Amino acid sequence: MQKKTLSDISLQGKRVLMRVDFNVPLDQDRNITDEKRIVEALPSIRKVIDEGGRLILMSHLGRPKGKVNPAFSLAPAAKRLSELLDCPVTMAGDCIGTEVMQQVLALQDGEVMMLENLRFHSAEEENDADFARELASLGEIYVNDAFGTAHRAHASTEGITRYVQTSVAGYLIEKELRYLGTALNDAQRPFVAILGGAKISGKIDVLEALFNKVDTILVGGAMVFTFFKAQGLEVGNSLVEENKLELATALLEKAKEKGVRLLLPEDVVVAGEISADAPSRVEPITAISEGMIGLDIGPATIDAYTKEILGAKTVLWNGPMGVFEIDQFAAGTFAVARALADATATGAVTIIGGGDSAAAIAKAGLSENVTHVSTGGGASLEFLEGKELPGIAALND
Repeated sequence: MQKKTLSDISLQGKRVLMRVDFNVPLDQDRNITDEKRIVEALPSIRKVIDEGGRLILMSHLGRPKGKVNPAFSLAPAAKRLSELLDCPVTMAGDCIGTEVMQQVLALQDGEVMMLENLRFHSAEEENDADFARELASLGEIYVNDAFGTAHRAHASTEGITRYVQTSVAGYLIEKELRYLGTALNDAQRPFVAILGGAKISGKIDVLEALFNKVDTILVGGAMVFTFFKAQGLEVGNSLVEENKLELATALLEKAKEKGVRLLLPEDVVVAGEISADAPSRVEPITAISEGMIGLDIGPATIDAYTKEILGAKTVLWNGPMGVFEIDQFAAGTFAVARALADATATGAVTIIGGGDSAAAIAKAGLSENVTHVSTGGGASLEFLEGKELPGIAALND
């Protein structure tokens, strides 16, 4: 998608309204526990400040359900941003209204302010035209750098572009599209995709889109048991989508037709319940015991998948291999993360498709050792499925 970016426009003296994704996790004392999303927005923010633009940032945080709730204030994000930039960031009391407009008009070149949580107004998620128009009136230029919300047609991502003449992509969105777009349209081969997660139903569209792009798909997570059950295997008490058994069979057939190798685990780690204290053991997929639940891929599968990853030139990973939040069921997911880091070191392009995979690679301490970690779980999934992202489609060509 050939969209205008920050590099294509003049910013000096202009009021620049930038949508960022500062939906960061906070602990009980309202301290930010992961600032990745703020850090990722810094190149676009610095560009505007350095060129003498007057920057107005807007974001949502959590799900306040259209009501003002101090627990979801963006003040901690504004405070952290001011520390990272080493300059003041003014915090507005709202995101629209006379007082906010007065603060905006008082901004000088190179100054920054942060609007309060957009989702304190239900009109944001409703993509209400009046709300979008009022937001738009704050700026002369609109920049969308919030990839994590680009798949949503909200007032601050899609509606606003109808009332601002200049609407461009920020550097983070540009980077996301470059890596995800390259993976889909210009990948070096062999191209391996790793898909995990609980359910096939959440990954049907991405599987079908990838059948036309990749050489090999490695499947992990609980969705493997729907495939196994469809093949007539016993899966104990493992999670199965009973209404998707025919679909699983059809997907296996389609992979064959397209000449794509779709690999399923050879062995799994099982336990009687999903808990940190449950005794666990490795079982081959042909002999999963009655009453047991498959919770991770086993060592033979880890070896096989690692070999595939290390032989690839492009790797795309979306979804964990098991219940990685519990340490004893995290080995498969962490082994994949390590294999990706090793493949990157030998020249492969490795892309992590946001969400749980991004959390997993961060937990493994390897985020810096892969080519790109997407900041948008849902957005990256929809992009990989070939869907149009309204927040990007609405920007100037």
